[in-house]
Amino acid sequence: MSESTGWSTSGERRPGVVPLRPLLLGEILEGAVATLRRYAGVVFGSAAVVALVSAVVYYAADLWLLDATSPVPVIDADAPPEAQLDQAVAQLESALPQFGVLALITLVTQTFLSGLLTVVVGKAVLGHAIGVRQAWEELRPRLLPLLVLTFVVTLAVMVGSALFVVPGVWLYALLSLATPALVLERGRVGDALRRSVALVQGAWWRVFGVLVVAVLITWVLSYLIQWPFNLAIDPQAFERGYTPQELLVQEAGGAVARTITVPFSAAVTALLYIDQRMRRENLADELSRAARMG
Repeated sequence: MSESTGWSTSGERRPGVVPLRPLLLGEILEGAVATLRRYAGVVFGSAAVVALVSAVVYYAADLWLLDATSPVPVIDADAPPEAQLDQAVAQLESALPQFGVLALITLVTQTFLSGLLTVVVGKAVLGHAIGVRQAWEELRPRLLPLLVLTFVVTLAVMVGSALFVVPGVWLYALLSLATPALVLERGRVGDALRRSVALVQGAWWRVFGVLVVAVLITWVLSYLIQWPFNLAIDPQAFERGYTPQELLVQEAGGAVARTITVPFSAAVTALLYIDQRMRRENLADELSRAARMG
């Protein structure tokens, strides 16, 4: 039977972008790409709007709040060690406000987009159609809890990373499935955190491995997309301070890259969550019934 009727050519259940059984790494990645392709209007339309808004905010923050047009402190390789230490501290103090502002903007914009894409993936697995309006209506009641959850997870990973890195990496994988758990199960923040821990326990290395592969792919894609934009920027701009035109080019490249990479990363995470539930809770049967019900 054809895939459109709910079965693959091998006879397995596959109403949507992935077969309804425990997934291989390649199937998770292929399912993420298939979701972006089949729901391109919803995915890339939403991602482009969010990326454009964030780029405008980044640009405004760089110009008027962070003064990115001014030179940054540099470390003189010929200076005495004490002077180099002072220069390093000055460079860190200069970078911290920028990091904090950009992290806040990213937290707000990417939380919305990740939540929306999780809703889309939930429909994509069932083979159901969904539009931007329907996706937004399903996400809206979860948006504030999702923002709180993202802040809690980000803070936990940052604190853990400050403690010799390893605890942060451990928490990164352990709490990675909290977002899809919150959005798709419609529980509370604490419930989502506990669900992620329960689903990842005993499979930490596998979950971490899938996430690392997704991060590497998004990093390579982001680099390749932004590379032509970076060619238009003076390599010495970071030290001497960017011109407004260079900042505009930089943010344009970042917006284009985020339009592609953020949806892919969100789709991989959502599919990884569904995969863990199929492995632990026999979710495949429930998904199969939901797919038949339309």
